[in-house]
Amino acid sequence: MAEPSKLPRDPAPAAPSPGGITARALAGRSAAYLGTLNPEQREAVETLDGPVLVLAGAGTGKTRVLTTRIAHILNLGRARPNEILAVTFTNKAAREMKERVGQMVGQAVEGMPWLGTFHSIGVKILRRHAEMVGLKSGFTILDTDDQIRLLKQLLEAEGIDDKRWPARVLANLIDGWKNRGLVPAQVPAGEGASFANGKGRKLYEAYQARLKTLNAADFGDLLLECIRLFRENPEILKQYQRWFKYILVDEYQDTNVAQYLWLRLLAQKADNEPPKNICCVGDDDQSIYGWRGAEVDNILRFEHDFPGAKVIRLERNYRSTAHILSAASHLIAHNEGRLGKTLRTEDVPGEKVQVTSCWDSEEEARGIGEEIEQLQRGKHNLDQIAILVRASFQMREFEDRFVTLGLPYRVIGGPRFYERAEIRDALAYLRVIAQPADDLAFERIVNVPKRGLGDATVQMLYDHARRQRIPLTVAALTLSATDEMKPKPRATLRALMEDFARWSKLKDTMPHTELAEMVLDESGYTDMWKANKSADAAGRLDNLKEFVRSMEQFENLAGFLEHISLVMDTDRRENEEAVNIMTLHSAKGLEFDTVFLPGWEEGLFPSQRTLDEQGRAGLEEERRLAHVGLTRARKRAKLYFATNRRIHGLWTTTVPSRFLDELPAESVEVNEAQGGFGMSGYGPSRFDEMNFGSNYATPGWQRAQRANRERSGGFDETGAPRSGRGGRGFGERRQIAYERDEDAGTYDSGERRDFSEDAPPARAPKRRTPLTIEGELVAKSTGTVSAFSVGDRVFHQKFGNGNVTAVDGNKLTIHFDKAGEKRVVDSFVERV
Repeated sequence: MAEPSKLPRDPAPAAPSPGGITARALAGRSAAYLGTLNPEQREAVETLDGPVLVLAGAGTGKTRVLTTRIAHILNLGRARPNEILAVTFTNKAAREMKERVGQMVGQAVEGMPWLGTFHSIGVKILRRHAEMVGLKSGFTILDTDDQIRLLKQLLEAEGIDDKRWPARVLANLIDGWKNRGLVPAQVPAGEGASFANGKGRKLYEAYQARLKTLNAADFGDLLLECIRLFRENPEILKQYQRWFKYILVDEYQDTNVAQYLWLRLLAQKADNEPPKNICCVGDDDQSIYGWRGAEVDNILRFEHDFPGAKVIRLERNYRSTAHILSAASHLIAHNEGRLGKTLRTEDVPGEKVQVTSCWDSEEEARGIGEEIEQLQRGKHNLDQIAILVRASFQMREFEDRFVTLGLPYRVIGGPRFYERAEIRDALAYLRVIAQPADDLAFERIVNVPKRGLGDATVQMLYDHARRQRIPLTVAALTLSATDEMKPKPRATLRALMEDFARWSKLKDTMPHTELAEMVLDESGYTDMWKANKSADAAGRLDNLKEFVRSMEQFENLAGFLEHISLVMDTDRRENEEAVNIMTLHSAKGLEFDTVFLPGWEEGLFPSQRTLDEQGRAGLEEERRLAHVGLTRARKRAKLYFATNRRIHGLWTTTVPSRFLDELPAESVEVNEAQGGFGMSGYGPSRFDEMNFGSNYATPGWQRAQRANRERSGGFDETGAPRSGRGGRGFGERRQIAYERDEDAGTYDSGERRDFSEDAPPARAPKRRTPLTIEGELVAKSTGTVSAFSVGDRVFHQKFGNGNVTAVDGNKLTIHFDKAGEKRVVDSFVERV
């Protein structure tokens, strides 16, 4: 393919004149593809001159319009395949577009090198002109890990503490600046000063310079450097402007500032030239990615950016029934920042949108599970059922319920709840407490969060455990009491084993939910995610809170872990029908016969975090997200809200989402709750259904009652509201004073105290001494009589030759010739 810089300077031949021989011959070509379009779609395909904005509502056939438009341009000979720039957001969308165009025009599609994602096309342009931006054509594209490693080097060179100012946070800052098209000199002073005491912009500049030295670019550079190339080299920009006769853009509402600037440069018209032929397809009502840099204003100001642009609205929906479309259109009409359109269908009205209230999230999951079972009995394909949640922590309740019912399910856009990394980590801590011989669990969290126990330390534990045929926890306990390791990792390992011993002792006396909170807090795991500034850190903390809440329905830790093993062991067959569970953001572009939308409550949906951070703009994006959720449904949309929900670790009496009252009454059917719960009228509480039998003195009954009283609030025996503990959320530091039994060498849990400003200070914990884990196991493993005796001459790989001076089980005290006296395990020495 010829490069724009090497194209001949001769002017391109003029387009066929209307009514001429060429035009009549081209018109005679078969254009059967136009016969499948409705009038608005056909107008969008045939309007080839000048700027065009196609406002394509959900399910109106935007992909068909885009691909048919490309085929029409090629069929009429208005441009060669390599003179069309067609931009998408994902490789999947690019492949689908190429396949559809190929079905209409055949092999001509293979000559379309400029059909792809923003970044793939940016790479092609940069490699052709790399020298103009300080790179060589073979430059490397860094992945995220390489980017973090490079930033860590820069932080170290500047003497900046990576723990206080993490490299990942700086990487997110730089990525945000690049998404906004900002080079270091353009970063606002206030933003540049927000990192490392004012060094953010300087570090960004040093990072860009280092990339040039390494002949590398990161993902953001693929567009940022293209923008700089075009701005600093107008002649190169003009070559591409002349070369691309038609520009087509998919999902224009999701473009960020850098993508917008890149397109604007390519679509600029020079003086005395006709307007550029640019066609953008999008839906301002489906702009839901503002949190990752998308600017809905890009599509709203299209007519301002391209004067004389023609706006074509695709409003005939081919997906959903009339009631669903009416509900979605009525809801989104409350947004002010939109160009406006109303979806319609010629299909039957169908079922009304159903709204159901529940007492709590457990009843919500139970009700949805029962509805799905009824649909399944009616031969409804499970693949055509979806549950769309606002936050990923909502998934756990449904996954547990479906495992109980035996309903197959799949999580789209991410792992299942108990397969998420943060949940696996939390489970690993609890598994080690319940079963110290669980080597796989111990290996997972021995250095999570990072404690300075590197690969060498772990390998030493492995070697010793393998030689002695003992668990890793026993090996850790043994080696932390000897001189085999360096002092720092030895002290860290000893402290960790003391923690596990203490937690293990408490598991039989403390409610397992409180124990889980204590473990996650005292291990530093919660603080690790609090310090993490990545976009998903807040969601991971929410998942951990939901994880602790999921333990409440089990009597003890052992029962909970057994349940988890069953959940994790659920067989997933690739070709088996299964209910789809995903977040609303992951559902964009998908469609299902039946869609369940749980959690329509203030604070959850719309998200309070979004409202706090973005105000009215955030509210409008949340409403667009609700619109997307409704329009995923073909035949049935079922909305749920709960009166009580655990949010951020606390039971809260929730208020129904404002979006519910924005739905049209004529298209909504309200399901009255069955039964009654005194004052609420939303049905019985799950606590009413608890049946502990006649023995009210059992530990399980007492623990459940205590948990209900202390954490759940609710109502007392007289029906009066109970205040509960309320003010304390998961993740807050709680301190427990431990009294040491000097004779036994163990600790007993003392009074629980809150170290708040109003609470009196508790007595400081006394210095702990090493404790044993599973004392019997340790005794069996380490209490054997050593084969060595006092006076034996031995050799140690690290300390050299020495003489045994004392023997304590399998531990030897040895006076080494050069290293002095050390205490080691006998398996590490051999006779001389």
